[in-house]
Amino acid sequence: MRKALPAVSLLSLLLAGGAVAQTITPAPLVNAAPAAPEPVGGPLTGTVSDDSAWQSLGIAIPAMATPADVPTAASAGGTAALGHAISTVITADLKNNGLFKPTGPDALPQVPLPQVDAPEFAGWSARGAEMLVHGSVSAGADGRLTVVCNLYDIALKQQLVHDSWAFAAADWRRAAHKCADKIYARLSGESPFFDSRIAYIAETGPKNFRMKRLAIMDSDGANHRYITTGQAMAMTPRFSPDYKSIVYLSYLNGRPRIYVYDVERNTQRLVIETGSPTFAPRWSPDGKWLLYSMAVAGNTNIYRIAAAGGQPQQLTDTPGINVGGSYSPDGRRIVFESDRSGTQQIYLMNADGTNQHRLSFFGGRSATPEWSPRGDQIAFTHIAGNLRIAVMPVDGGSFRHLTDSWQDEAPTWAPNGRIIQFFRTEANSGRTSLWQVDLTGRNERRLPTPVDGSDPAWGPIRE
Repeated sequence: MRKALPAVSLLSLLLAGGAVAQTITPAPLVNAAPAAPEPVGGPLTGTVSDDSAWQSLGIAIPAMATPADVPTAASAGGTAALGHAISTVITADLKNNGLFKPTGPDALPQVPLPQVDAPEFAGWSARGAEMLVHGSVSAGADGRLTVVCNLYDIALKQQLVHDSWAFAAADWRRAAHKCADKIYARLSGESPFFDSRIAYIAETGPKNFRMKRLAIMDSDGANHRYITTGQAMAMTPRFSPDYKSIVYLSYLNGRPRIYVYDVERNTQRLVIETGSPTFAPRWSPDGKWLLYSMAVAGNTNIYRIAAAGGQPQQLTDTPGINVGGSYSPDGRRIVFESDRSGTQQIYLMNADGTNQHRLSFFGGRSATPEWSPRGDQIAFTHIAGNLRIAVMPVDGGSFRHLTDSWQDEAPTWAPNGRIIQFFRTEANSGRTSLWQVDLTGRNERRLPTPVDGSDPAWGPIRE
C-alpha cells in the first residue's frame, strides 16, 4: 500500500477539484500614492520632519522636481504629486531589500528643479547623507511622462547614475522601479529586479472549499489584478522567459488542463488536457517546452510537451512520485522531486531524461526544487518537523535554511537570484501569505496581497 502524501506535495492540491476553460476577466490596474508637499524654491533649506532620520541616512531620496505642476492621467495626480509618489516607491524598493538605509520624501525638504543636475552637495553632506537621488517628472503634449533619475555620491561629488524613461501616465510606477533598479545595480553590483511582476494563486473561502484564482501584481504588490474568475481552480503559475505569458494548471470537475495565458492580450490557449491527475507545469529557458507531471496507474512521472502543444514525451519512468521539474538556466538539466528512494528527495537529470541521480542526502525530506537564475544554487522546501525554505549547491552535499517557521514552501527566485519568494501557512488558521527572504536569511518580509496567497512565481525583468 502506498504511503500517504505529505502536505507539501503538489498532489495534495487535487483535493480541491478539477478543470475546464474559464472566463478571463482582467480588472483595471490600481495605483495609489500620497499627495506631494508644496515645492520649496532656492537652496536646500527645508525642514526635516524627523531629524533622527539624518543620523543614519545612507541614501537621501527627496521628492522629484517638476518644471511645472500639470495634470496627468495618472491616479496619483499631477506631476508634483507624481514626483513625491515616485520617490516614495523608490525609497520602499531600496529599503525592503535589506541592503540600504534610504530616507524618503516624507522626511526630506523639497528641492528645486535646478538642483536635479547641480545638487547642493555641502548641505546634504552636513546633514549626514552619503548618497543622493535627484530626479524630475514632466508631462509631454501626448500625455506621456518623462522621468529623469540621477544618483550622486555626495562625498565624491560625482554622478553615478543618469537615466530617463518615457511611460504612459498609468505606468508611472514602472519609472520608479526602473530608477530603483539602476541605483540598486550601481551600488550593489547585483542585477536588478524591482521592475518585475509576480504571479500567484489568490485564495479565499473556508479551508475545505477554497476558491483559487490566478492573479498578477508588481514586485512590490501594487497594480494587483485577478486573471481568472475562480470558476475553475488555478494552481502553480510560472512566467514564460519572455514575460509575455503565464503557464498554469486549471482544474474543474476533476479534469486537469494546462493553459498558457497571454498577459498583454488577456487571452489564453489550451496546451493539453491530460485526463489524469496533473501537476506543476514549468517552462524551459528558451520557452519552447513545458514540463509537467502526471499520475498514471499509481505512479507519477515527468513529461515534456512543446509549448505550442503536441505529443508529450515521458522523461521519468520509475515507481512512485516524480514531480516538480525545474530547468537549469542553460536548459541542459532538470532538477526534480522523487520518492523513489522511499522519501521525498531532490534528483537531477539531463533535459532528455538521462543520467537521473539523487542530490539530497541530508536528514529529512526535500521537495519543490527551483533552480536559481544564476545557475549556482537550488532552492527547495526542507521537511524535518517544520517546513522551511533552504538552498543547496547544484552538486548537492551541504544545505542551509533561510527561514524557520511552521510551514514555508514552494520557493521561487527573483530575476537576479538574490531573493527568494515563498508562501507561508499559519499553524492555527491555515491561512496562507506570500513572503520574501534574501540569501542571508536575515531580511524577511511579507508581501501585501488583498487576500490569502500561495504558489508564487517571480517573473523576469521587464523590458
